[in-house]
Amino acid sequence: MANEKILIVDDEENIRLLYEQELRDEGYQTVLAEDGKDCLEKVKLHAPDLIILDIRMPRMDGLEAISRIIELNKNIPVILNTAYSTYKDDFMSWAADAYVVKSHNLDELKSTIKEILVNKKSEA
Repeated sequence: MANEKILIVDDEENIRLLYEQELRDEGYQTVLAEDGKDCLEKVKLHAPDLIILDIRMPRMDGLEAISRIIELNKNIPVILNTAYSTYKDDFMSWAADAYVVKSHNLDELKSTIKEILVNKKSEA
């Protein structure tokens, strides 16, 4: 693993900490944000290689945040990660590189991260 930096955006602290531990165990650097506004600041400060973005959050939800992330840097892949599969049909969710429904098992999320980062490297 090339030590890519992943920004984890979720309003639930337990989720952020779980993802942080799991992804660090996989060899990634992690940066945490608690909502969309915090996410945008972290994108500017840390230039992450990938963003895991929840949808339902206070202050700024993930769908608004994704449009602003694209304005800042359209080359950062975004994985929408939510407990609600209904957002898959929302037009704004189509801007994401992937859509993963939250689960206690993070295998799907981890494999999606690896796939996106491998594809990103091969395109570079």
